[in-house]
Amino acid sequence: MIISRIQEWQDKRNALNSNAMTEKDEQTYCLSSDRNRAPRNRTIELTAADRLCLENQLIRISSADRLAELPSGIIHGDSLQIAPLLPQHSVDLLILDPPYNLSKAFDGYRFSKQTIDEYSDWLDRLITAFKPLLKDSATVYICGDWLTSVSIFTVASAHLIVRNRITWEREKGRGAKANWKNASEDIWFCTMSDRYTFNVDAVKLRRKVVAPYRDANGTPKDWTMTAGGNYRDTHPSNLWTDITIPFWSMPENTDHPTQKSEKLIAKLILASSNPGDRILDPFLGSGTTTAVCQKLDRLGLGIELSEEYCLLAAKRLELAEQDAAIQGWANGVFWERNTFVSQKLASD
Repeated sequence: MIISRIQEWQDKRNALNSNAMTEKDEQTYCLSSDRNRAPRNRTIELTAADRLCLENQLIRISSADRLAELPSGIIHGDSLQIAPLLPQHSVDLLILDPPYNLSKAFDGYRFSKQTIDEYSDWLDRLITAFKPLLKDSATVYICGDWLTSVSIFTVASAHLIVRNRITWEREKGRGAKANWKNASEDIWFCTMSDRYTFNVDAVKLRRKVVAPYRDANGTPKDWTMTAGGNYRDTHPSNLWTDITIPFWSMPENTDHPTQKSEKLIAKLILASSNPGDRILDPFLGSGTTTAVCQKLDRLGLGIELSEEYCLLAAKRLELAEQDAAIQGWANGVFWERNTFVSQKLASD
């Protein structure tokens, strides 16, 4: 089986290199799947063909390189080693989603839980490395869980202006017999200065109106009647209960163990950047940030240590070029969970 798969890869590589395929055939071939899953399972997978087609799309930087302009795309490498090679004051938005202070395996790379002081020191090295890349008007979002947040606030407040902490509900998770179930994560909102981007109208949440008030003339007061129901577009708060963790029937789903949803990342990007801005994610993982940047007309750069995840991110970039939809975001607003029918009615 292994020998036949190796031979299959070699045959595919030879076919591509010999230009035996047309451009259309090659594109179809690169996005095909060798595995069979349940009909409704939409998990994104890498095939042998994908790896051959996508490996040349990855950016590889040597220690001798010094980039004059921040590129867009996916860099395969260690972000701490790559950071000094990137141009300073070039990033508008930094989305920092490093391993939390937990023991976790990522494609053969293992992060081990540390003491709070040790993790804080490690996080300080990260921010110290990436801070020179930021513009004076840049925004930084730092992701973590309840324990990691202890370190995040301590370290971030030493380097940045900490403006808020977003807590979002993670509706999945294992129960605990002797503790409260962990059902939330944090995102710390920080800026380099008092001059920063925040597009509040771009991240409003459409909520169903339970008690619709009307003025004296019977006109809806601060809400709208639609075919799908009565709704109000509310200002975004720092408590998010509308996020769905990607699962098997969602087109953005991958097998990455800690994948963030496109809806969650889209909120950060729409709020704190403008079209054409440059966004950096130095722990790219499965490629959610770069895929969302593609969909929202931003220039995204991701750095990832695992080549497998880099290739997965590259495939998601290709898919984003074909379909710019973001689940849970429609008609310029974010919708609560389980409102797909209402979203469809509103768009018809």
